[in-house]
Amino acid sequence: MTILNLRDETRDTMTSLKRGVVGRCPRCGKGHIFRAYLKVQDQCEVCGEDLHHHRADDAPPYITILIVAHIMGFIMLVVLTAYEDIPFWIQMTLWPGLVLALCLTLLPRIKGALIGLQWAQRMHGFGGETDPIG
Repeated sequence: MTILNLRDETRDTMTSLKRGVVGRCPRCGKGHIFRAYLKVQDQCEVCGEDLHHHRADDAPPYITILIVAHIMGFIMLVVLTAYEDIPFWIQMTLWPGLVLALCLTLLPRIKGALIGLQWAQRMHGFGGETDPIG
């Protein structure tokens, strides 16, 4: 009879990141990470992996803003250079709408990827030991 040691389990970082991006459990890839838009499940409903250890905090919004600002800044620069006479009211509805849609699309994917990264690197209690920070 062999007892599986959690510290000996291999965890591929890229696989965990990919599973997190699509909102799946970083361990089995079948269960869901989120029970609501950004609310993380306490544990995977398929494999039972505890997910409540995560400490995403402010990183997902920060990374989302960083990515969206670069994408939208480039798009706005290209569009406004090519079409200089776009009416102001169109710009005031187009740009905020695109920014909002992009932020709402990227935020859960980035948070899932960060949870997958934390799981793969055994950070914040995902390695079997308690987190000394809290």
